[in-house]
Amino acid sequence: MLYMLTELSIRDFAIIDQISITFNEGLTVLTGETGAGKSIIIDAVQLLAGGRGSVEFVRHGAKKAEIEGLFTLDRKEHPIYKVGRDFGIEISDEQVVLQRTITSNGKSICRVNSKLVTLGILREFGKTLIDIHSQHETQSLMDPESHLELLDLYDPEAMKPTKKEYSYLYERLSSLKTRYKELSENEQEMAHRLDLLEFQLQELEQANLEPNEDTTLEEERMSLANFEKIYTALQDAYNALYGEQKGLEWVNSARTALDVSSNFDSFISDKAEEISNHYYALEELTYSLRNYSESQQYNPERLNEVESRLNEINRLKKKYGPTVNDILHYMAKIEEEIEEITNKDSHLAKLSEQIEDVRKDAFLEAKQLHDIRVKNANALMEEIKNELKDLYLEKSTFSISFQQMNQDEAGLDEQKQKLHKNGFDRVRFLISTNAGEPLKDLHKVASGGELSRIMLALKKIFAKHQGVTSVIFDEVDTGVSGRVAQSIAEKIYQISSSSQVLCITHLPQVAAMADTHKLIEKAESNNRTATKVEELTTDQQVVELSRMITGTKLTETAKDHAKELLDMALTFKSK
Repeated sequence: MLYMLTELSIRDFAIIDQISITFNEGLTVLTGETGAGKSIIIDAVQLLAGGRGSVEFVRHGAKKAEIEGLFTLDRKEHPIYKVGRDFGIEISDEQVVLQRTITSNGKSICRVNSKLVTLGILREFGKTLIDIHSQHETQSLMDPESHLELLDLYDPEAMKPTKKEYSYLYERLSSLKTRYKELSENEQEMAHRLDLLEFQLQELEQANLEPNEDTTLEEERMSLANFEKIYTALQDAYNALYGEQKGLEWVNSARTALDVSSNFDSFISDKAEEISNHYYALEELTYSLRNYSESQQYNPERLNEVESRLNEINRLKKKYGPTVNDILHYMAKIEEEIEEITNKDSHLAKLSEQIEDVRKDAFLEAKQLHDIRVKNANALMEEIKNELKDLYLEKSTFSISFQQMNQDEAGLDEQKQKLHKNGFDRVRFLISTNAGEPLKDLHKVASGGELSRIMLALKKIFAKHQGVTSVIFDEVDTGVSGRVAQSIAEKIYQISSSSQVLCITHLPQVAAMADTHKLIEKAESNNRTATKVEELTTDQQVVELSRMITGTKLTETAKDHAKELLDMALTFKSK
């Protein structure tokens, strides 16, 4: 395993007092009674990946809940390195540490490698490291609006350049359309807008502002207000340097003393030259101090003028911008807008041309996205077909349907295509679960167990393509049993060959497939309930599997069945 979640530490989170869990590579299964805290651990990981927090997660009586996860990376090509570079966070020693703290007053604190980050940045790291699949996520298959997003997960790198360019063009197109609508609609509002802009422009023109005027005046005011201190400082410095028995005279004495012996010693010669240079520099400095001091004149009237001008500028800042340069920039913008409104018809024509040009460019990018998606859809359908066979849906037919698009003899009619933020495609996942039955919308024919298997097939495919560090399954096997449960167990194990997998399950078939089996239990101490985690030995695993099989009573038959499940799992793994 090249990258994985190695350590998870949780403190004062829900019913968890303090636990630290070490994870291994491969498939780790978490089992335990309902309410023991299995899903709470997944909730903690979800928060670590940038999920929405709540004060409800803070353990009763605690000041804050703390979650920390250590991820190890054995290769430099993991996409997390790019995320680190994008946000200026160094990733050293091939490790990433995510930290999340939620205080009892609702404040959320996020860190990556000890550096404070926003929740949005934490989420960017989290989605690169962790992929959590829960029963709730299966419901996304029920929503046709999410199918395009799922298709785009198949090969995101292939789509990235085109999608980036399309997003830029689509935003540009939306902006132009908004401006066209504003300029063409509601004559009365436009007239009022023009009156306001002309009033503002007149006020700013009368102010006759100069670039950086506020900064220059602030410096002048500081100088005028502190005239006495400045003049005294200049006089004191000058008097210390110039005159009988003052600084320059003593430096000159040192220079003369060295000059006498400069012919006898190279060191003295060098230092004599240095002191001579310093002397002339100090002499020049002294003259500068004198001249600047003589130029100083106290002018209370000028101070009043500066104060008055700054007050006027500050009044304008409250209305138009934080600095004079910002105000001048705003002034240029309203001049442009006034000209645009005054010559509305010509600007509408120009905007219309721009909209058409950008729309054509956006359509070309959307068409390229469409072509990539069709190629990916065909490959994805073929892979899903093979995966569904392994999940006892061999008679099912899965298809990805692109919405019927308007076409002419030359192909796609770009004039009739309605662009949206992801192009012009709308796709639907269709399925037929029985031979001879027509394809229908997935959400209309698939049962809960079938949806779980389809999503599991997608996850196996996506895990291979995306290389996510840790894939987490939270009770995705609900609603299945028998041979289907065994096929799901095998599929989850196959996913663990390319990504670390953590799985919460109630199925003994899945638990038997674990490389590492951890038992989650509740315990009481000092009248408080807390969750504890124990890694099971082989003998303990037999007992836990027996409990999962029988529910309550532990029988020898159940133990034999548990051992058989473990033997079957070993046989499957060896293949």
